[in-house]
Amino acid sequence: MSASKRKGTAAESAVVQYLQAMGFAQAERRSLNGAKDRGDIAGLPGVVIEVKNCARQELAGWVGEAEVERDNDNASLGVVWHKRRGKGHPADWFVTMSGEQFMALLRDHMGMPPMEPAADQDGEAA
Repeated sequence: MSASKRKGTAAESAVVQYLQAMGFAQAERRSLNGAKDRGDIAGLPGVVIEVKNCARQELAGWVGEAEVERDNDNASLGVVWHKRRGKGHPADWFVTMSGEQFMALLRDHMGMPPMEPAADQDGEAA
């Protein structure tokens, strides 16, 4: 196993252990799923988590990847849980999502109904 793969596996395992300690006992690392990747963490229905442990942050690409995986999984929420430099525990790492995903989460939290998909500048559904 390459050093990069070991780092990724260790980060995924740390996130799973943290989720389990916080009451999400069903959380587990997801096995590779062919061309239709569905994220790194399983056991949280409707949620896709992509875990990253990279020296260089590429948030736009990572969030895009999480959104594709969210769609592959027919989930409602896709996020990137990424390691912070100098912080060893997932509680201290960052969780990043698009503004659209945050708005859906916020509306749900506030008990508001979901919004219809936003139209882009051409009037097409986003």
